[in-house]
Amino acid sequence: MVATKVMKPMAEGAEPIGVEFLPPLGTDDRGGPEIQEVVRVAIESLLANRMRSLLTMLGMIIGVGSIVALLALGAGASNAIVGQIQGLGTNLLTIFPQAPNSDGPGRSATGAGLTMADAQAIAALHLPVKGIVPSFDGDAQIIAPAADTHATIEGTTAAFQQLNNLSIAQGSFIDDGQVNGASSVIVLGSNLATTLFGRGEAVGQTVKVNGHALRVSGVLAAKGGSMFGSIDDRAVVPISLAQRELFNGRTPDGNGYQVSGITLAATNSADLGAIQDRIILLLRDRHHLRADGTTDDFRIADQRSALNTLTTITTLFSVFLGAVAGISLIVGGIGIMNIMLVSVTERTREIGLRKAVGAQPRDILLQFVAEAVMISVLGGFIGLLLGGMLALVVTLSGVITAPVTPGAIAIALGFSSAVGLFFGIYPARRAAHLNPIDALRHE
Repeated sequence: MVATKVMKPMAEGAEPIGVEFLPPLGTDDRGGPEIQEVVRVAIESLLANRMRSLLTMLGMIIGVGSIVALLALGAGASNAIVGQIQGLGTNLLTIFPQAPNSDGPGRSATGAGLTMADAQAIAALHLPVKGIVPSFDGDAQIIAPAADTHATIEGTTAAFQQLNNLSIAQGSFIDDGQVNGASSVIVLGSNLATTLFGRGEAVGQTVKVNGHALRVSGVLAAKGGSMFGSIDDRAVVPISLAQRELFNGRTPDGNGYQVSGITLAATNSADLGAIQDRIILLLRDRHHLRADGTTDDFRIADQRSALNTLTTITTLFSVFLGAVAGISLIVGGIGIMNIMLVSVTERTREIGLRKAVGAQPRDILLQFVAEAVMISVLGGFIGLLLGGMLALVVTLSGVITAPVTPGAIAIALGFSSAVGLFFGIYPARRAAHLNPIDALRHE
């Protein structure tokens, strides 16, 4: 701000003394300074110390930029996880074998808690479901003419494709005839096909699994991961082939075949609870288990419950990231308070002059609060731009889509303004309550 120098008349023979003071402010009808005048003076004061003002804003810039960027990344990660689960469908129930009194799932071919007869009994209930798909998986080395790799092989039925929303990139999926006849065919996940055949044609090629030659009938389109792993890294074969030839899936008594899971999709997701209760009663009766569930040799995973749990976790994670970034705003607010206290000390004579010509304490208070808020708001806008640019770079990289939501913008700017107001009040009150006589005598 440009000060006006006025020559104060002195006694005869004395040298005139130049006294600097600010030009008078425009006033409103109530005698107080007009808002535009307060803003003008605040801007001129900040421009008079550009480097110090910029360094003071740095805390706000870092804080707001961190909040915007981290909330965008958290929202992007949450959307990606939720999208993967919703891609599988939120009306799925999957039944796994497990050892009694165990919280963990049974392992593929070793779990004896579920059998093909159980899957058939569930189908006989005629529940409101779109399909019932038993599966039997195991791990094996898959050997191709030019490469080999270790992978999980999923033995299942033709309905597996529809229930899991899978698309075929090349060839065809297994069909009911191949399942009934235990045909020696295999469908490869997209990553697995690339590992074994590179960019070459996989359909029609032959691979070996546990000494059995299998013809590649199809390659799945890329699907991505899910809570049960990625189908892109797996292979699919008829369940009858997996049970009889590849992994020896007979039950201990030799009268049936084990399954590692049974998946079904409810026609209406609102019926999931009733369907789950009916299946639990059936399996406890078939396996001669206690009604209180303490001896259950199976567990049921509800895709909708998993989605709700993951949504809660990702939301809490985003809030935590925002809270961590908010610490830098507090640090920035402390920096604003320190600089404003220094400013009050440097401008003590100015404050004394204003009071001497009639400025009220509220006028001084308003002026210094306006400067503190302006620093925080300008820093907030710069931080918003930087945080948005960082989120855009992440989005363009293709890792995840990091959206900058209006809520994140409102939180960041609102919090930065509140911090500036809070930490600017104390220095402003100190300036407003200075004694004008002591202020004028200040050197």
